[in-house]
Amino acid sequence: MSVLIALGGNAMTAPDGSARPADQQAAIAIAAESIAEIVAAGTQVVLTHGNGPQVGNLLVKNEIAASVVPPVPLDWCGAQTQGTIGVLLMNALAASLARRGSNIPTAVLVSRTLVDPADPHFAEPTKPIGRYLPADQAADLIAHGQHWRDLGDRGWRRVVASPEPLCCLEAPAAAALLAAGYVVVCAGGGGVPVVRDPDGTLRGVEAVIDKDLTAAVLAGQLGAGTLIIATDVESVMVDFGTPQARALGRVPVGQMRALAASGQFPSGSMGPKVEAACRFAERGGRAIITSLHRIADALAGQAGTVVMP
Repeated sequence: MSVLIALGGNAMTAPDGSARPADQQAAIAIAAESIAEIVAAGTQVVLTHGNGPQVGNLLVKNEIAASVVPPVPLDWCGAQTQGTIGVLLMNALAASLARRGSNIPTAVLVSRTLVDPADPHFAEPTKPIGRYLPADQAADLIAHGQHWRDLGDRGWRRVVASPEPLCCLEAPAAAALLAAGYVVVCAGGGGVPVVRDPDGTLRGVEAVIDKDLTAAVLAGQLGAGTLIIATDVESVMVDFGTPQARALGRVPVGQMRALAASGQFPSGSMGPKVEAACRFAERGGRAIITSLHRIADALAGQAGTVVMP
């Protein structure tokens, strides 16, 4: 049975968050070592990944050139970063696996995630993306149809919809590649967001889909037995920042839901990861939240927070 690993942004950038090309290559090379250890041991692996810093860089280019070249939409940015990060992962995994005497190949799918055009998040975009800008620079982008919000002294910031993922449209292709012996990279950045129009055609939309929620959906579509959400901490903490702080080990999904309802997991950090883990566990799977460097240990039951059905 396969394992789906959702790589957090820390696996794509330098420790200080820098996303220069050299920073990304170095970070992905480190991530590949942990993944290759699992692959070489015989586990079928599907990878998803974040793309926030990479899309952020593209948005800066959009902003700088907005008065000369029309900005490209977010679905285009998502597709571009899927290709870029995917190639880096292919190269890094090939090198890491070769050092282990393995020639298991990796394939990357530029993939779309279907969302509902009637999703309420489209009516009131709230997901902040990109950098803060002064009013006059934001005005150029508002003229191109973007939504920006005045945040006072900090300036203006763009906000977009973050709709619920319904399904990964390239899941059948991922399943075929997995069966053929490939490591598969799919649904990067939550997938390129698309909606289906009444005539059945698909079109991209200006939105950002949470990559962990998409990972849970894709893991279900592929029949994966385990979802691993790799982040920058070894375990989920409760009472974080207090003397009572403690790490969670194996937790039934009902208990995890109760902790989330009590406000233990902020929406801007651990909240979406816990939500994704709970959704997958409620479908009968095992969800693990742990650090990238402990994913092999977590699979063996020796690390991480495990959310059980």
